Amino acid sequence: MDGEDDAPKSLMEEMYANGIEGVDDAPSSSTSTTIRKNRPIISGEQLDIEAYAALYSGRTKIMRLIFLADHCDNSGMQLEALRMAYDELKKGENTQLFREVVQKIDGRLGPNYSMDATWCAMVDRKADQRKDKLESELNAYRTNLIKESIRMGYNDFGDFYYAHGALGDAFKSYVRTRDYCTTSKHIIQMCLSAILVSIEMGQFAHVTSYVSKAEQTPEALDPPTIAKLRCAAGLAHLEAKKYKLAARKFLEVGPELGNSYSEVIAPQDVATYGGLCALASFDRTELKNKVIDNINFRNFLELVPEVRELINDFYSSHYASCLEYLGNLKSNLMLDIHIHDHVETLYDQIRSKALIQYTHPFVSVDMRMMADAFKTSVAGLEKELESLITDNQIQVLFFTTVLLFLSFVGACEHGFVHDFSNISSNLICQLICISSVINGKNFTLSFGTCIDHVFIVKSRKTIKVNFLISKPEPSQTLKTVRWGSRVNPCLYISSLE
Repeated sequence: MDGEDDAPKSLMEEMYANGIEGVDDAPSSSTSTTIRKNRPIISGEQLDIEAYAALYSGRTKIMRLIFLADHCDNSGMQLEALRMAYDELKKGENTQLFREVVQKIDGRLGPNYSMDATWCAMVDRKADQRKDKLESELNAYRTNLIKESIRMGYNDFGDFYYAHGALGDAFKSYVRTRDYCTTSKHIIQMCLSAILVSIEMGQFAHVTSYVSKAEQTPEALDPPTIAKLRCAAGLAHLEAKKYKLAARKFLEVGPELGNSYSEVIAPQDVATYGGLCALASFDRTELKNKVIDNINFRNFLELVPEVRELINDFYSSHYASCLEYLGNLKSNLMLDIHIHDHVETLYDQIRSKALIQYTHPFVSVDMRMMADAFKTSVAGLEKELESLITDNQIQVLFFTTVLLFLSFVGACEHGFVHDFSNISSNLICQLICISSVINGKNFTLSFGTCIDHVFIVKSRKTIKVNFLISKPEPSQTLKTVRWGSRVNPCLYISSLE
């Protein structure tokens, strides 16, 4: 149609340039585009299990290896993870978990990684002796009413149960020390122990509770402990799918964390969890101020260059590169014990934000070029945009198979104000495919895309509209619209070819 042919050449060039010229702070020169295209993209390399496991210690190292073996499709990686878990368990006292790993190995690693009944019997015998000794000592402490000794007795019981995999009993023992704490440091130790066990049990409500208790004694909190508490709070918010709160907590983690919390989380995890949650939940200003310009968090991002690059690409509107980084990271993220359940949701939210950010600078967007930028088909892109328009995250005048026309949005009592002072009324009529000329105060819309809840007021230079778009029902009949009236759903306009 004429309206389509009249699109300014410069606008089409901007759309072809992946939308970057219209975004604030984004590079606009052809040189930057060339650099972006030539930038190396991380390949989907297989996870280095040995290097991955070296980031952690204690029970979480073993559980991450077992999780990786259970969720990995590569048999070689599975056996490598189980082999390392077997070796790690032989250093400890958790015979129940050892038996489970041996069962998973099922003889595939040879006789050196088979069931060691002698070792299990020896460890269990020593455990019984150790338990009897701890009970005897605790009873003596209770008789003498020495609070510090009783606290240490319960704490030793907690350590014992934790080492043997009895997490419920360990949690109870650690919590019982609360009544015998005499200093703020004792309270912090109790909270950290309860948090550790709660994370292992997946009881993140307890994690939130004991993080709060620890924060109520600020005089005993040193920087490494504060960093640990923020990591724990971030994990709790992540598990609850409160991604914005999770991002804020991870972004607040200081460099003092180092490797001091390897029994729970690695610095690389802070960068990955915090970066993805921020991308999915922060607006453009927050992303710039709280992530990109955050000096402390930048140190964590340096440990995971892929996450750093995809954040910078997203902010610079280099969507193809950003999405490629995300795609290459996905397989390894699905093997992470904490974030695997959230990958699909986070990726969907990041992609939606990218779609919104892409359309933001333009009056109209070529759907075919946009589909190319996001590595999808026009039909697939339509479905994604339809959902965003329905949720009012993108405001549009109308939606076609070729062009998506966006609105200039301003405050209005009855809806959004769309200023088309530079576009004639005749052109507007052509673009929305009115089937007959306006006759008096009425006009008819032909069958096409369904528009719900339309409010239109025609004046010399301004049209006020408020609407949502959804799929048409073929059985619906045509409707007639009167200027200035509020129309019930559904109304139809034709798609441009």
